[in-house]
Amino acid sequence: MSRILVGDGHRPAVTAAPEREAIVDCAVYVDGIRQQPDIADYREALAAARGKRGSFVWLGLHAPTQGQMKGIAEAFGLHELAVEDVVAAGQRPKLEQFGDVHFLVLRSARFVPHERLTPNSEVVDTGQVMLLIGDNFVITVRHGEACRLRPVRERLQHKPELLKQGPWAVAYGVMDHVVDLYLVAADGIAQDVDALEEAVFAREPKSSGRMQKIYQLKRELVEFKRAVLPLQRPLLNLVTDIPEIPKELRKYFRDVQDHLARVVEQVSAFDDLLISIMQARLAQVTVDQNNDMRKIASWAAIAAVWTAIAGVYGMNFRHMPELEWKFGYPLVLAVMVGWSYIVYRILRRNRWL
Repeated sequence: MSRILVGDGHRPAVTAAPEREAIVDCAVYVDGIRQQPDIADYREALAAARGKRGSFVWLGLHAPTQGQMKGIAEAFGLHELAVEDVVAAGQRPKLEQFGDVHFLVLRSARFVPHERLTPNSEVVDTGQVMLLIGDNFVITVRHGEACRLRPVRERLQHKPELLKQGPWAVAYGVMDHVVDLYLVAADGIAQDVDALEEAVFAREPKSSGRMQKIYQLKRELVEFKRAVLPLQRPLLNLVTDIPEIPKELRKYFRDVQDHLARVVEQVSAFDDLLISIMQARLAQVTVDQNNDMRKIASWAAIAAVWTAIAGVYGMNFRHMPELEWKFGYPLVLAVMVGWSYIVYRILRRNRWL
């Protein structure tokens, strides 16, 4: 760490390295217990962890840039491709290995509370969480606000027996927290789907704009699926193919896998249900259009009575006896009204009006 002289020229002051702006927390854990006082410099923390058995460094970062990752990559021996993915974000959930370092990518998703679904409602907020896991360190990188990792650190620090398992215990804690947020989001989406289904089959005029709401929820569900579904394969690999994971932790990862399977089932059910709701709404629109056409045709039939009689008496024949009849005009009007009423009752009885 670089230093400069200030004041009387004898007291050293620490300059702010560029990566300090991205560092959220840095701590050394020995046998699952956080060591005090904290070591502010990650290089010193890494050296301390390498010098003790059963210890590791947990470095937390938030949206680092390429320049901020340069010193960290050199200190921890990170591959340039992993660093590039960490900076760029926007990756699919995956698990890769670069030498002795495993690179795990998760997409976080949280439910955005809202009073009611609108055509512009944001239902799911997504972000990115990445982990770089070595023998004696774990680096967590967060992009976005969908998943804060401070609760994970605090919860694990209250479970030293679990944290004693090393960096992979942190990976479990992060994955468990991410999948728990999936469960909360799935429950919230379920409420929106139920409300939308109820609104679609309601016949009140206030339920206008239902197709827009269905489409908006469908879009939000697609975003949620992009986070949930691709995570199945990396999690399966963690459970079956990574020998570095302690046996005690495997049952914890299997528990996370069970929770993820539940979310996947819910997402598939939501997708099918929304398609059914959309088809039902389209059928409703078709029925409503048919009803409108029947009403238009019914009124046209009633108007045809008047048009037909008026058309007959509008013909300019010289010999039309009714033209000279004293009661011809009121009688014709009575016939028009009478036939119109008869046609109206017939159409009404057949539910065309």
